[in-house]
Amino acid sequence: MPCKNCVEKPVIKLTNSKIQLCKQHFIKYFEKKVLNAIKNYKLIDKNDKIGVGVSGGKDSLAVLNVLNTLKNKTRRFEIEAIAIDEGIKGYRDKTLEKAEEYCKENKIKLHVFSYKDEFGDTLDNFLKKLNMKACSMCGPFRRYLLNKKSRESGFSKLATGHNMDDEAQTIIMNYFRRNIETSARLGPITGIVKDKRFVRRIKPLYFMTQKEVATYAFLKGLTDEFVECPHSTDSYRGDVMEMLNNFEAKYPGTKNSIITSFMEMLPLLREIYKNHIPIHNCEICGEPCSQNICQACKIVEILKNKAKDV
Repeated sequence: MPCKNCVEKPVIKLTNSKIQLCKQHFIKYFEKKVLNAIKNYKLIDKNDKIGVGVSGGKDSLAVLNVLNTLKNKTRRFEIEAIAIDEGIKGYRDKTLEKAEEYCKENKIKLHVFSYKDEFGDTLDNFLKKLNMKACSMCGPFRRYLLNKKSRESGFSKLATGHNMDDEAQTIIMNYFRRNIETSARLGPITGIVKDKRFVRRIKPLYFMTQKEVATYAFLKGLTDEFVECPHSTDSYRGDVMEMLNNFEAKYPGTKNSIITSFMEMLPLLREIYKNHIPIHNCEICGEPCSQNICQACKIVEILKNKAKDV
């Protein structure tokens, strides 16, 4: 069966509509749908300086490519890239090469910050010192650096490569953990607390499935291999991802239904919790946080105390 729009051979069958598209028409569909999300949810304003979080993986390179294409067409905003080197040997060093290569070819400024420079060591070495799951340590460190360095770099917003699969997983994880308040911070443009020290995050790929993002990245030549973090399967998220993938295989459209239902509830969630999140200055680093000491500094203090005991 040919492409819906021409006689060419299809490269993908869209999960939610069952439509088959060839390479040319799929790329057009993908970029148009992302552009519609940007317009409908006002993700980008004129003269914005967008920092694009890149890891060198398919999702981050896809969002960087779409935004770079849009920027070159409209000239209404600027983009720069920001990457965090956690220090995961055999993984992050390889993916960062992809990010550096793309940014060099497209003349995009790339900022790279590492755990070793900012926190004193690599994630690999931290995990040897502390009995903690990788994601429990890495998550707070990444969020801390992305916000702080984006603000210091003058970014008005931070674009990430989160797609429909990622968001559906987070929504379900929050339900399972009775952490509904955190869900109020989700959506295509995040945050319910207005504080200049927080750089708002936007998710242009919010309504794109992981399958669509991977296909786009491959067809555009952004990557020829799909490497996942070696710690991802050991996490709670990994279990939820597997569960949702099984549901999606048996009941196509499950993830889309989760996102659609959530988007209907999001305005109410934000209204309910808009005054529930107190903002403090971390007593150690001074960064904004919801407690007296931010999570990143708590982990750093634990590591320091651990080192004293050795």
